[in-house]
Amino acid sequence: MVNKSLLIIGLVLIAGVSGIIIALSNSQGSEEKLSVIRIGSDAGSYLKFILFEQKGWMDEEFAKDGIKVEYYTFAGGAAAQVALASGSLDFAYTGSNPSLRTAAAGADTKLIAIASFGNPVGGSSIIVRNDSAIKSVKDLKGKKVGYLTGTGRHSSLEKALNSEGMSTLQDIESINLDFANSGPALIRGDIDALAEGESTTFPLTSTGQARAIWKGKDHPEIKSAPSAVTVRGDFAKKHPDIVKRFLKIDLKAAQWADENPDETIKIYSNSTKQAEKVIRMKYPANITTFYLNPRITDETIQSLKSEVEFLRTNKLLDGELNIDSWVLRVS
Repeated sequence: MVNKSLLIIGLVLIAGVSGIIIALSNSQGSEEKLSVIRIGSDAGSYLKFILFEQKGWMDEEFAKDGIKVEYYTFAGGAAAQVALASGSLDFAYTGSNPSLRTAAAGADTKLIAIASFGNPVGGSSIIVRNDSAIKSVKDLKGKKVGYLTGTGRHSSLEKALNSEGMSTLQDIESINLDFANSGPALIRGDIDALAEGESTTFPLTSTGQARAIWKGKDHPEIKSAPSAVTVRGDFAKKHPDIVKRFLKIDLKAAQWADENPDETIKIYSNSTKQAEKVIRMKYPANITTFYLNPRITDETIQSLKSEVEFLRTNKLLDGELNIDSWVLRVS
């Protein structure tokens, strides 16, 4: 398994600057015969990416042509998307928001598949310290709430607040924190509440240090946006057959996971160092699907358009993006 750090990760600091991303995107030279395919993902976030690494299906598919497959993990989706835009990656598995923001900023990227979508018990939770006086979402008004800006957790928090007639822009004090720092900040009392995923919240709630005041899985009407599989635009033009073969293996991984749930959870657990019980909390009690179907449907398109509006409303979208043009239909 290859798990490398890219120098390009430093560019995440300027991921939102359209001019930089456009310059990076336009700096690509002509490609010679393909010798390597580079796939990136948020560290520990995307199940199909983990299965590729562990099962070797991508490696087997392209080894027959003498093409090496390399896997890169990043601290967040924004860094992975900058690497994709710059030409340091060919494919990326990230949340919808980093991929949308990068494309809107002018990067030559295309959506070719869905990484995951539709899990009715997935998503984020909003937690507070166990001794907090905060009992519900309504009580968050005027409070310091930690979350990572421009992520699915941000979107879920916004929707939770909206259901109570509030918003992140007007009714809370937003504190931008990544998952590694958010839990300690809550326990120290630096923030009043935290919006994060189960892998961050469960260790705190299961030990009695925190409790949930809102869980995404209790609100099926609030769906998480689709996670994205994106490709560098010029790569897709030069290597359409490679993209088709890539998607064939992506579909294989989705189908295999559903057919082998226990082994899938074990692989996920070993790779991410999360307890199996935490992972099982992310899926229905009797697992029949991991929601990895790559097909881009009308529902996913509409959800992505809603995310564009969320990003625009929260002044997180630098530029314009037409979802229908951004999608690359691969037949």
